[in-house]
Amino acid sequence: MQTLLFTLVLFLILNLGVGMWRVLRGPTTADRMLAAQLLGTTAVAILLLLAEATGSAALRDVALVLALLATVTAVAFVRRTLPYSENANDDE
Repeated sequence: MQTLLFTLVLFLILNLGVGMWRVLRGPTTADRMLAAQLLGTTAVAILLLLAEATGSAALRDVALVLALLATVTAVAFVRRTLPYSENANDDE
C-alpha cells in the first residue's frame, strides 16, 4: 500500500512541475493564479498522501493550514482584481 501512495506522490510532484510552468508562462494573471491554486491543492494532496503512508498526524495539520491559506489567497485575488462598487446593491 505504501508503494502505491508513494507512486501517487511522485505523480503529483510531476503535476507540480507542469503547474509551475504555467505560473511562469501564463499569459494572464488569472492563468497564473489558477495555476498557483493548482499548486496549493496538489501540495495538500501530497501532504495527505504522505501522512497516510507514514502515519504522521502532523502532516495532516500542515495540509489543513495550507488549504486554509490557499482559500485566503484565492479570496484576496478575487477581491483585488474584480472592480468593487459601493452602490452595487442599490436598486435605483
